[in-house]
Amino acid sequence: MGQHTSAERGAPVGVFDSGVGGLTVAREIMRQLPEERLVYFGDTARVPYGSKSQGTILRFVRQIVRFLETKEVKAIVVACNTASAYALETIEKEIRLPIIGVVKPGARTAAAASRNGRIGVIATDATIGSGLYTQFIQGINPRLQVFGKACPLFVPLVEEGLTHDFVTEEIARRYLKELQEKEIDTLILGCTHYPLLRSLIRGIMGDEVQLVNPAYETALDLRRLLEENGLLSEHAPEGLEKYQYYVSDGAEKFRLFANSILPHEIRTTQVVDIEKY
Repeated sequence: MGQHTSAERGAPVGVFDSGVGGLTVAREIMRQLPEERLVYFGDTARVPYGSKSQGTILRFVRQIVRFLETKEVKAIVVACNTASAYALETIEKEIRLPIIGVVKPGARTAAAASRNGRIGVIATDATIGSGLYTQFIQGINPRLQVFGKACPLFVPLVEEGLTHDFVTEEIARRYLKELQEKEIDTLILGCTHYPLLRSLIRGIMGDEVQLVNPAYETALDLRRLLEENGLLSEHAPEGLEKYQYYVSDGAEKFRLFANSILPHEIRTTQVVDIEKY
């Protein structure tokens, strides 16, 4: 597999999400794989994905993948749990590029981390409805118990920048109460927006509950994927725009939000008419 030209190895990795949440994954890839170029797409016009049907999500993901292919990416990271849960398996069969999602890495980490065998998952309605986290975790160890809780208001609250707001805290307490009663010791932040509420969730759940952010493991999985395919970048790009950002709407709002999350400043974000793809 390792017979790739340096141009192919120097091609960017495509990363996409329904909005700003996937930036938590992009940030982790930047930290773990500083040699890699990234093309990020946030589907800000159609966020949130979590309340939409599988057919709709699949259509959105196909369009985004086609857009990323026009940017000549060498691999794709589905930095969205809902899209990973509902579209990854289908898309894998349709494209030739290596592609990974965020659900498997999160499930694997939680299965290894839990001591009392009781794992909580907070995610969108769609991700919880797919049952994929439970399936993966019990595939690793059938004795593990998985308790899922949909938190549909978290994504819009994060997208509005209300990460440290008493309203968000009130809603979080209400959502998490059920999982507190289940006496979980591990909690998967099963939506890429949720790490932005990490301190709030930690405050409610307490220090004895381990929070799993799949972003870190996804970055490590990406390294493995690129290595296996002989596509790992050999050196940092020179003269090229290292990180490119595209959205389907609201470029300025996205840029301001991204600058509060990412380690470097974004100067430009381009709007793409994603329905054309």
